[in-house]
Amino acid sequence: MAAVARRKPGLTAFRLVVFLLAGIFFLVPLFAMFEFATRGLTPTAARTFTSFAAILSYPDLVAAIIASLQLAVITSVGVLVLLVPTMVWVRLRLPALNRAVEFICLLPLTIPPIVLIVGLVPIYKWVWYYVNSSILSLSFAYLILVLPYTYRALSAGLSAIDVKTLSEAARSLGASWFTVMWRVIVPNISSALLNAGLLSVALVLGEFTFANLLNYYNVQVEIAHLGRLNAGVSIAVAVLSLLFAFVLLVGLSFIGGNRRGLRGQDAVAAVRIGDAP
Repeated sequence: MAAVARRKPGLTAFRLVVFLLAGIFFLVPLFAMFEFATRGLTPTAARTFTSFAAILSYPDLVAAIIASLQLAVITSVGVLVLLVPTMVWVRLRLPALNRAVEFICLLPLTIPPIVLIVGLVPIYKWVWYYVNSSILSLSFAYLILVLPYTYRALSAGLSAIDVKTLSEAARSLGASWFTVMWRVIVPNISSALLNAGLLSVALVLGEFTFANLLNYYNVQVEIAHLGRLNAGVSIAVAVLSLLFAFVLLVGLSFIGGNRRGLRGQDAVAAVRIGDAP
């Protein structure tokens, strides 16, 4: 115990140093971007926020921002609706397929984005002709892009609970499978769901290759094009997007911390016989 007590101050100092270096690594480029976006016309001129104020004067940029936010929401919800029931069902009924599902979900990590685009172009030609050519159709490609990251986050959450015991207990109380998923499994993996959603949002908001090669204008493509016309405004948008991701991360962390107190026994007890509300 004494040896552990002696090592604890050193471990705390090491963690502080690591967090300090990580903070410097991330904050210095952000500060440099902010400094460039607020720089005056001359080195001695006062700071100005005209680049931030000018964002709304570019209709294409505003449309790209709105489209990217819509894509982030659609992709996050879609991948969770697709993966959560599938992973739970495989763990309960088809455990032998767990490795196969994991291999399929992690496969996009091994395929370069340019190769994925080459394979998706014929599919998107069919989508453009028969369905819709809206930028929101990019959500199909983004589902593939975020699949490995959301799978890992959800897999960690499901591994931390006894899915089989919770499901059997809820079913024995008369709950339907929908109630088991919504009122038992989901509350117990809320942190994993938030992490998976955050990863999806961050990847979609920062994605450039898919949109650019498929001739869509999301926020990253528009920032790249705007950088040739007005570098200050493009950097201002990049700063705001990074700050938005940071605020979203902090917000989801607080939400996840508040919901972490829910236990499996409480979730099962909340299930009423006959699925009563």
